[in-house]
Amino acid sequence: MEKIRSKTIVFLTGAYVSNRCWDDWSRYFQSQGYRTIAPAWPQKEGDPAALRSRQPNMALAAVDLPQVLERHITEIKKLPEKPILIGHSFGGMMAQVLLNRGYGEAAVAIQAVPPKGVFPIELNFLKSNTAALGFFSTVNTTYLMPFKTWQFAFTNGMSLAEQQTSYEQLTIPESRRAIRGALSNTAKVDFKKPQGPLLILAGTEDQCIPPSLSKRVYKRYNNSSVVDFQERDRNHYVLGLPTWKEDADNILNWIAQH
Repeated sequence: MEKIRSKTIVFLTGAYVSNRCWDDWSRYFQSQGYRTIAPAWPQKEGDPAALRSRQPNMALAAVDLPQVLERHITEIKKLPEKPILIGHSFGGMMAQVLLNRGYGEAAVAIQAVPPKGVFPIELNFLKSNTAALGFFSTVNTTYLMPFKTWQFAFTNGMSLAEQQTSYEQLTIPESRRAIRGALSNTAKVDFKKPQGPLLILAGTEDQCIPPSLSKRVYKRYNNSSVVDFQERDRNHYVLGLPTWKEDADNILNWIAQH
């Protein structure tokens, strides 16, 4: 396998939150010599408070997973080289899909939603995400994660003040259509197909994406490519925890090793 040579990072944002969750990460990776972009999903550009004020957002409700992926593919094609894909949660699933399709040189899936083919049976995953899927409601309205769910799914173990501040800074309405796309063939990965190196990160305290779910995804890969798995004591708010720079350095070290 050739060594990872790309100096370009594409950060892939998960569901329920603004792409501003990558601001500190982008600046840090730039300081380490990388070119970075963190594209917003269609209809999710702008200030989180302004986006929340549009709830329900009919234009966003019409966005599906193919449109979200196409937005990222369009941005990737503008880059001078094939990038390293780093995604969190739903973005971690998209990182795996895009790597599998050949749009990345390598990928890191941080506490990621599983690609199609690994069905989530973990109770905490279902408790965190079932309402967003909206099986008993229309897909023609957007979903805004309630603060109580944010406390359980993203920020468990944190102080009330930290939970409230993070909720106000990052949460935005979400398209139920896009979320349901994780159950469609658009989210499918060919686990036997050779591809660039992949690092799957799990959080022992993550209730939204329990570590057992991340491990089951890791075990599904059966090809000649590098697929690594690491587990750390993190909740789902991993990108904004005080340990975020430690996690960023860990990813940089992994890239250097390959």
